[in-house]
Amino acid sequence: MKEESKYLIENENVYCGALSCRGCGWSLLARHVSSVMGTKTVYVVPACCFSIIAGPYPMNLLKGTVVHTLFAAAAATATGIRHSLNRQGKNDAPVVVLAGDGGTFDIGLQSLSGAAARGEDFIFICNNNGAYMNTGVQSSSATPIGSITTTNPDGKGTNAKDLMGIIAAHNIPYFATASLAFLDDLQQKIIKAKSIKGFRFIMIDSPCPPGHKYAPELSIEISRLAVETNYFPLFEAENGTYKINYLPKKKVSVSELLIRQGRFSHLFKNGTSKIIADVQKQIDLAWKKLNDRVKI
Repeated sequence: MKEESKYLIENENVYCGALSCRGCGWSLLARHVSSVMGTKTVYVVPACCFSIIAGPYPMNLLKGTVVHTLFAAAAATATGIRHSLNRQGKNDAPVVVLAGDGGTFDIGLQSLSGAAARGEDFIFICNNNGAYMNTGVQSSSATPIGSITTTNPDGKGTNAKDLMGIIAAHNIPYFATASLAFLDDLQQKIIKAKSIKGFRFIMIDSPCPPGHKYAPELSIEISRLAVETNYFPLFEAENGTYKINYLPKKKVSVSELLIRQGRFSHLFKNGTSKIIADVQKQIDLAWKKLNDRVKI
């Protein structure tokens, strides 16, 4: 007898008609997060691509409650909603922030840090596509070195902020990275985060065809390469104990990832740029540090 197909999403908790670009990571992320979190969930969305994708009132992509809030206030809004739900006896209604890197790394960092330090009981998910994509692809502190943006037309000259290191310093019970090219891993991390109390944080590497400048059908391939090259390693930390969730079978040069994205095309005009070699050294060092944390 032929085995029945196993689908990752058993309960579809999004409506049709997402207002996203082709190949956008946000829509896939919303499908998988909502399938785990359920329809009782309150989603807090600051200014970002998803505030458009979810749809203007009275439309709503997600089968749940969506609260749109200010760029800087996602974690503060989520805090208020969590306490309000608890006062009403609705402790079983999860609260989830869906924010971009602008509302996480930059404008929303202060309220994020405050909520993490207080141990507020909600999940903060950062869809990291490495720039302010919704307003014209301006650089953020998540934008990687060398990347072309509208505010750095010759390529950004500084490294991205180590936000996971900042998150780790808050001593929260659970934080993790995830990729849309590794959906089983993504779902398991959402399930685990849902089961834990306190402040939880998940960073997701998200493809953005217009911002990263590649064809929409390459989104998952590029996301997978980010993991295979250790550019975006998959790991989690529960109560300070680190675990690497995926070990690449062979070392793949970061140039294989960068050359597929138009935002890095200038680095290959005259052979291989020194920036690429520097990025490779940084990746190798960060991978060693992550493995050291696992051993500790």
